[in-house]
Amino acid sequence: MRKFVIMGVQGSGKGTQSELLCADLDLVHISVGDIFRWNVQNHTKLGAQVKRTMAAGELVGDDLVESVVRERLDRHDWNYGFVVDGFPRNGRQAEFFMESYDIDAVIHLELPDGEVRRRVLSRRLCPNCGMDYNLIADRPEVEGRCDICGHQLVTRADDTPEALEARLRDYHEKTRPVLELFGRKEVVHGIDARPGADEVQQAIRDTLALPPYRPAPDSPAAPSTRPRPDSVTQTA
Repeated sequence: MRKFVIMGVQGSGKGTQSELLCADLDLVHISVGDIFRWNVQNHTKLGAQVKRTMAAGELVGDDLVESVVRERLDRHDWNYGFVVDGFPRNGRQAEFFMESYDIDAVIHLELPDGEVRRRVLSRRLCPNCGMDYNLIADRPEVEGRCDICGHQLVTRADDTPEALEARLRDYHEKTRPVLELFGRKEVVHGIDARPGADEVQQAIRDTLALPPYRPAPDSPAAPSTRPRPDSVTQTA
């Protein structure tokens, strides 16, 4: 059984690398952000609570985030292991996680702030069907139009220079210290996230002594294959 945590600043490719890692290793991808987004989109009680919190300009509290993670992992549908993406994001969450679960490795996707800005500020969203695009690596066939439904693409509400700078500050102040906590157990592995998705994935597998990566025809290497509504952006 393999139990991994994948960490990195926004735009480093956590979701993509998690999916590639899970694809042929029978691991379960657990994305805390996706769990919250699904609940908001489907108007659940949890989603309403998250939406109220975000509308007030606050972050979802540690108690709620921890309960969501615990409930998800308690399903035990991860017979061969899991990859947790988007958690933990601060010291308290890291302490909770280390006390509750034995982690084999923490994969830290390292990306300079300048590259983060380049990637994130190039993202576009279709407000009609939720498809993501990136003007660097995944441009639409018709400029400014969604390939799926033809709707006009927009910049995500949280992808402004000001919002990005706030997220970068939050990451460096709260999330990076988490790596120091995990580092005490010598399970943190830094991976250069600047190359292409396939190359980064192979570097992860080489570092963790996993079977080599063999891209499939429908490989989720492009981040835009994961439609994400822009109603919730930062969950912890």
